[in-house]
Amino acid sequence: MSPGLVDYEAAVAAMEARVEAIAAGEAQELVWLLEHPPLYTAGVSSRPGDLLEPGRFPVFRSGRGGQFTYHGPGQRVAYVMLDLTARSRDVRGFVAALQAWIIDSLAGLGVTGLVRDGRVGVWVERAGPDGLAADAKIAAIGVKLRRWVSFHGISLNVAPDLSHFSGIVPCGLPDHGVTSLAELGARATLPEADAALKGAFGRMFGPIADVAAPDVPGVLSAPSGGV
Repeated sequence: MSPGLVDYEAAVAAMEARVEAIAAGEAQELVWLLEHPPLYTAGVSSRPGDLLEPGRFPVFRSGRGGQFTYHGPGQRVAYVMLDLTARSRDVRGFVAALQAWIIDSLAGLGVTGLVRDGRVGVWVERAGPDGLAADAKIAAIGVKLRRWVSFHGISLNVAPDLSHFSGIVPCGLPDHGVTSLAELGARATLPEADAALKGAFGRMFGPIADVAAPDVPGVLSAPSGGV
């Protein structure tokens, strides 16, 4: 895990270097936990019209799958660098495993996560403005493969400023909102969310060990620490 807010471009460069090393058999797999300063990223399927406030935060074009998303303090980003050649060259199965990992993690925090057909990511059901049940996204997934090594990954909304999502159409879905553990009343800190993610990852993908995070420039401030 990296402390502080990690510069996005520095993180992507570190990921790409690690992916090449994993593919060459020179480095181990890695799941990198971090936070970014406020920013928007555009995946390969993003539509220009879904960027509603272009000048609000920095915007980065990303090679990951998906559309526009937001990263910022209080959101746990997990960059997942796994060798699918050694595991299974099944892209759909890998995305499904990431969704199951998040759902298991949320269960440990007292929240029921859901998968919806045709919508990548993890959702929860909550009351909408009209009082009826409506879906809201609590975790986004966007991955890329290079030589069958994955990178980019997932983002889990622990306690970010949800108003920051209003500058985009999140994941290109205008009819669905976003939520967080804090908004749902789950009193989880970032360290508690990390513990849930680590435990569920081991159950889903196999044994893990804590290792040093990539050494990158651009750590901007102290970590938010949760809610």
